Amino acid sequence: MFKDKRKKTFKKGFKKKARTFSRPRVCRFCADKKITIDYKDARLLSMYTTERGKIIPRRISGCCARHQRELTTAIKRGRILAFIPYTSNQVPMV
Repeated sequence: MFKDKRKKTFKKGFKKKARTFSRPRVCRFCADKKITIDYKDARLLSMYTTERGKIIPRRISGCCARHQRELTTAIKRGRILAFIPYTSNQVPMV
């Protein structure tokens, strides 16, 4: 199975995965102090929700933990006060 102790040989048909370079995301709210998270700002909060109405997680949005918590509370408050819909398209119940 092994030719040498240092070199591993792979079975036929398996290839090594190519490494991709990804730069770390910087929190948008930490970088620009002028932007505030407000539950009345539907345009800003809709950027952090999916088409189905789910809140985008921190690992995808790139926000820090503090601002992600503020975002989730603002989105939930905006939903309660009907600034943001719970879902994008409502299917009527039959």
